[in-house]
Amino acid sequence: MISTSLAQSAYAASSAPVRSDRGTEYAAFQTVTTKLNKATQPDASMTARAEALHENRKLWTILASDLADDGNALPQTLRAQLFYLAEFSLLQSRKALDDPTALKALVDINTSVMRGLAGQGDVK
Repeated sequence: MISTSLAQSAYAASSAPVRSDRGTEYAAFQTVTTKLNKATQPDASMTARAEALHENRKLWTILASDLADDGNALPQTLRAQLFYLAEFSLLQSRKALDDPTALKALVDINTSVMRGLAGQGDVK
């Protein structure tokens, strides 16, 4: 009986979803954008805002690094547009530490990228 249970659990379907690269990127933006949205709330602490901004900066730094890689298969124009958004997001993240209203621009940018990843429109 125990060996049957072990075999069933070993060959059972994984509970973790299999994601495409786009799906993984979308999930990363969704997680960070949710944190940024929570940080815009009037009762959000400075710690919550700093954590959300740190996560956003990490995400955009990783993305910028990938965009700069010669092996990136995205069209050059799209890479340039996304790299510009990465630069802007990093600068805006610094501003948002002092000015919580600057978070809205970051949420808007991330939401736009998420729409592009979901195929709901162009990323600009």
